[in-house]
Amino acid sequence: MKSLRLLFERNSSPAKTTSSSSKFKRPKPSSISNGSDSSQSSSSQDPLKTHFSSLIKSTETTLQLRQIHAQILRRHLSSSANLTTLLISVSSSLKSIPYALSIFNHSHHKSLFLFNALIRGLTENSHFQSSVSHFLLMLRHRVRPDKLTYPFVLKSVAGLGLRFLGLILHGRIIKSGVEFDSFVRVSLVEMYVKLEEMGFALQVFDESPERNKSESILLWNVLINGCCKVGDLEKAMELFEAMPERNIGSWNSFINGLMKNGDLNKAMQLFDEMKEKDVVSWTTIVNGLSQNGDHQKALSMFFKMLEVGLRPNDLTLVSALSACAKIGALEAGVRIHNYFVENGLQLNKATAAALVDMYAKCGNILSASKVFEETKEKDIRTWSVMIWGWATHGFYGQAIRCFKKMMFSGIKPDAVVFLALLTACSHSGQVDLGLNFFDSMRFDYSIEPTMKHYTLVVDLLGRAGRLDEAMKFIQRMPISPDFVAWGALFCACRAHKNIKMAELVSEKLLQLEPKHPGSYVFLSNVYAAVGRWEDVERVRMLMQNQAVGKDPGWSYIEVNGQVHSFVAGDHDHKRAREIYLKLEEIVSGAREQGYMPETGWVLHNIEEEEKEDALGSHSEKLGLAFALMNTSPGTTIRIVKNLRVCGDCHSLMKCASKMSQREIILRDIKRFHHFKYGVCSCGDYW
Repeated sequence: MKSLRLLFERNSSPAKTTSSSSKFKRPKPSSISNGSDSSQSSSSQDPLKTHFSSLIKSTETTLQLRQIHAQILRRHLSSSANLTTLLISVSSSLKSIPYALSIFNHSHHKSLFLFNALIRGLTENSHFQSSVSHFLLMLRHRVRPDKLTYPFVLKSVAGLGLRFLGLILHGRIIKSGVEFDSFVRVSLVEMYVKLEEMGFALQVFDESPERNKSESILLWNVLINGCCKVGDLEKAMELFEAMPERNIGSWNSFINGLMKNGDLNKAMQLFDEMKEKDVVSWTTIVNGLSQNGDHQKALSMFFKMLEVGLRPNDLTLVSALSACAKIGALEAGVRIHNYFVENGLQLNKATAAALVDMYAKCGNILSASKVFEETKEKDIRTWSVMIWGWATHGFYGQAIRCFKKMMFSGIKPDAVVFLALLTACSHSGQVDLGLNFFDSMRFDYSIEPTMKHYTLVVDLLGRAGRLDEAMKFIQRMPISPDFVAWGALFCACRAHKNIKMAELVSEKLLQLEPKHPGSYVFLSNVYAAVGRWEDVERVRMLMQNQAVGKDPGWSYIEVNGQVHSFVAGDHDHKRAREIYLKLEEIVSGAREQGYMPETGWVLHNIEEEEKEDALGSHSEKLGLAFALMNTSPGTTIRIVKNLRVCGDCHSLMKCASKMSQREIILRDIKRFHHFKYGVCSCGDYW
C-alpha cells in the first residue's frame, strides 16, 4: 500500500506540521470562539458584551436563551461574532438545532468561528448530513477550515458511511497542513475505524510521528478498539502491549473488545491485572459477562463492585437488571431495586424500563406494574415493556388497557408494541382482535410488518385451530416465510394432530434448515403422538445421518439468593440423589391426585415405564424438586426454562401446586404459567 500522505499530496504544496506541547485533549465548547477577529477580541473590553457572554454560557433552557438573544437584538449587538458564535454553540448543546440554524442563517458575517460552532453542534446532535452540507457551504463561502473544523466533519462522514468523501477530506487535511494535529490525527483514525477501513487506519497510525504516538493515548485506544471491532484480537494485543503509556480508558477499551469477541477469560485476566478500576471498568465487565450469557458471574461482579464502594452508573444498573431478567434472579433484582431506594436514585427512562422488565421476566408482574405506575417519565420503551409483561403473563385485558393508556398519553405505538399486542391476543385466543391489531398497524399507523409480526399471526390462527387460514396466510405473505414462521404452523399442526399438514410443513422446514434439530424433533413428536413409531424411528435415523443433535433443556431456579441451574437428565448436582428421591415423592403424590405421566411427549417407541423415566428427568421437574426441598412452606417457586414446557411437566406442575399449597411460576420460551391450587393461568391454552 502506498503512503497515504504521498497519495494525497499529488499536485499539492508541502504540508505544514503544527506543534503541540501537551497531551491531546478535546476542546471545550467555549474554545470554538477563541482567537477570533477584532470584533471578538474587542468584546472582552466591552462590559455589556462580556455580561451577555456570561449570561449565554450560564443558560439552562432554550427559552432563557431566546430571551437573552432578544435583549442582544434590542441593544444592536447582533453583529458581535463572539456572541453569535456562543448563541449557536449553546443552542446546540441544548439540542435546539433548528434555533441554532436560524441564528446562523440570519447572521450576515459567516466567519470560521460560526461555521465551526454550527458544524460541531450538528455533528454532536447526529445531524451528520446537515453537518457535511454546511462544510461544503463553508468552502463555497471561501472560508478556510482549520484544525477545529475537520474532526467533526470526519465524524459526520463516518456516521454517514461515506468512504469516498472521507478519502477526499483526508487529502484536504494534508494540503491544509493540519494532519499532525493530535485532535485531527485521532479523528482520521477514528473515521477509518468506523468505516471498517482498518488498512487505512493502521497506515495513518504507522505514519504518525512518534510525538503523536507518545502524546495521544487516545490514538492508541481508538485503533485497539477498531482491531477488536473487526475481530483482530492478535493485532489489538500487539498494540496494547506496545503502548508507551496506558490509562484506564486503554484497559477498558481492550477489555470491552475482548468481551465483544467472546474471550471472557482473557478479559477477566486483564481486569484482575488493572491497578485502578473506575465505574466504566466494572460496567464493561458486568455488561460483557451478561451479553455473553454468564449472567450469574455478571451479578456476582456487580455486587462485588458495590462492596468496593463504587457507585454504578445507569448502564451498570441496566446491565445487572438485564442479567436478573435473563435467569429469573428475582431476589438479586430486589436487592438492586433496594439500592435505588436506599441511595435516593431517581428512576429515569432507561432504568425504569429495565426495572419493569426485570420484575416482569422474573415472574412478579404486580411489582412490575407498581414500578411502572410510579415512573413519572414514560417513553415508548417503558410502555412496550409493560405491555409485553402483561402479554407474556397471559393477562391480555391488562395489556390492552395499558395500550389504550399509552395512546391517551399521546405516545404513538411502534412495531415492538404491536408485537406485544399480537402476543397477548395469541396467548388468550383473541383471534379477531389480534387480526384487527395487525390491520391497524399497517393501515392506521403505516408500520410495515416484519417477519416476527407475520409469525405471530400464523401462531394466532394456528393455536385457535384455524390451520387452513394459517396456511393461506403464510402462502400469501409478501416476504418469504422463514424457519420460525413455518415452525409456528408446525407446532399448531402437532397440537391439533393434523398429520397431513405437518408433513407438508416439515418439508419446508428441512429445506430451509436441514441441520436444525427442531425440524426433526417436531416431526418425531407428531408421529409419536399418534403412535406411528416406524416413522419416529425413520426421523431419528435421519437425524443421526445428518449429524443433528437436539438442544438440551435447562432450567434456572433461585433459592435463598443463589441461582441453581439444571439440565435434562442432570446427575451432576451434588444433591442429585436427594433431588430424584424428592421427585419420586412428588410424582407418587400426584398420582394419588389423578396425575398420569403423558408418555406421548417422549419421542421413541419404548416401554411405558421407560418413557416415564425419560419424562422424569426434565430440567423443570428437577428444579421443582430442589425448590420444594430448600424453601419454606408457602414460598412461591419460580422456574425459568429455555424450551417450551411439555404437556407432562405442565400437568405435574398443576398437581404439585395443589399438593404443596404453593404458587409455582414457570417461564418457558413462549410465556409464563402461573400454577395455583391445581390450575394454570393459561387455561391449558398454550
